Amino acid sequence: MSAYDERPWLALYGDQQADYDVEFGNALEMFRAGVAKDPAAVALRYFDGVLTRAELDELSDGLAAGLLANGFGPGDRLAVYLQNVPQFVIAMVAAWKAGGVMVSINPMSRTRELSYLLKDSGAKVLVSLEALYDSVARDVVPETDVELVLTTSELEFQTRNDERLFAGMTRQRHEGTTDLSEFIAQHRGTVPPPVELAADDVAFLTYTSGTTGVPKGAMNTHRNVVFTAQVYRDWVHAGADGGAIFGVAPLFHITGLIGHIAVSMLAPAPLVLAYRFEPQVVLDALAEHRPTFTIGAITAFTALLNAPGFSKDSFASFASIYSGGAAISPTAERAFLEATGKQVHNAYGLTETTSPMTVTPFGSPSPVDPTSGALSVGVPAPNTIVRIQDDDGNDLPLGEVGEIVADGPQVVAGYWGKPQETAANLPGGALKSGDVGFMNPDGWVFIVDRKKDMINASGYKVWPREVEDVLAEHPAVRESAVVGVPDEKRGETVKAFVSLKPGSTTTPDELVAHCKERMAAYKYPRIVELIDELPKTVTGKILRRELRDR
Repeated sequence: MSAYDERPWLALYGDQQADYDVEFGNALEMFRAGVAKDPAAVALRYFDGVLTRAELDELSDGLAAGLLANGFGPGDRLAVYLQNVPQFVIAMVAAWKAGGVMVSINPMSRTRELSYLLKDSGAKVLVSLEALYDSVARDVVPETDVELVLTTSELEFQTRNDERLFAGMTRQRHEGTTDLSEFIAQHRGTVPPPVELAADDVAFLTYTSGTTGVPKGAMNTHRNVVFTAQVYRDWVHAGADGGAIFGVAPLFHITGLIGHIAVSMLAPAPLVLAYRFEPQVVLDALAEHRPTFTIGAITAFTALLNAPGFSKDSFASFASIYSGGAAISPTAERAFLEATGKQVHNAYGLTETTSPMTVTPFGSPSPVDPTSGALSVGVPAPNTIVRIQDDDGNDLPLGEVGEIVADGPQVVAGYWGKPQETAANLPGGALKSGDVGFMNPDGWVFIVDRKKDMINASGYKVWPREVEDVLAEHPAVRESAVVGVPDEKRGETVKAFVSLKPGSTTTPDELVAHCKERMAAYKYPRIVELIDELPKTVTGKILRRELRDR
């Protein structure tokens, strides 16, 4: 037995892990239990719009009945191409009620990407925003298996039509599509027949970012969804005492699917949506709805701290705040605490772990590793074994750096239609994360970086994360991203792209000197380029690959 099997982190969670079982047979049962608990309770808030749990149940019933009447059946896929709007949740629940699988699509996907996702998933139904259908999906759908296109608008379910988000938007009708609300109205009042969903049936397909090849559809099962929703409720305190959850992360992303939607169903608790991330709009929504929990990328929180109108009161209602999806530096953690008076807790997971594999226990600040200066991403979630392994799959001693491998109830069954990739990345059902890190003797996990991002400078390993953490200590630096660039003498050398805080000034030479004073000679950046904004995914993760491609 290795040190990881002995689970040194149990001291933080205690014996409660021993009886931590999945409470519901599938995610639909979980949803229905929340409705039955209080049908009149608020399920969704969208600006000035409100949907109760009974209304959400009725709307999703109507959509499910309509789908079944149009040939949709058990195991069929329904693709959702939407922003953070109520229709996203309605469509997801309806897909389950019809015995199907939801396919989650990034609304930033363009023609080539959308075509691949629809073809790979074999989706029969597409639920799309009208504008996205007009600009992207119109030319894609005829080449796919999609038989029914339901379009909707971000203007529905609310009346404010905030100019900061919806300026110039109008309703659009497109030939070959059906209006979602009208489709639901035709079938509203019809209750779809009972459906049998097993715990190991796929609840939704979430696609990886495709950084190391084509995107892969992770098969998140109903067991995965219910388990990780429970982790959010019990260990992260999401939706505690019915407090509202704010959807700062995109709903299409695994963080939004579990940390926003699934846990709001389980708690149950209201979910507050605001279409998409616009800092001033988010600050207004926080002031109006006073949510008690959210989870999002630290880059989103940093943007809020630097937005006009931010004050300490903006986060006053929160009882629990977590960050995932992008690494947090100790400097960023301290800055958030100083600005808001609230502790931001760290969590870590991937699409393939249905959100968290490690969690900082609520109320426990993450420790900082004294050697690397990295902030811990928590300890393994309940019922989860996290190992650090070498390239041959052997467990490394505690404290040594290797690949992070996770095994637990949240790990997906595999990739949709890709048995070879499943065998390579999920050998024996455990996920090889592609992230490099280590575990200390108490069970705290620390991420060093992505394996593919390691820089080889004159034969020395340089991990971008460490350089970025040092840059974060400079008072003028807002964000940074470090990459390796070709160098005739060193093979690769270290280059940093840096954006500055509003009103701050510095020079590349000053930033090089800042790092040189604090790092080994082979680590500090030889080149610094100042840019206004770092490229990011819609979830806030900085895209090093785009910077590297420059």
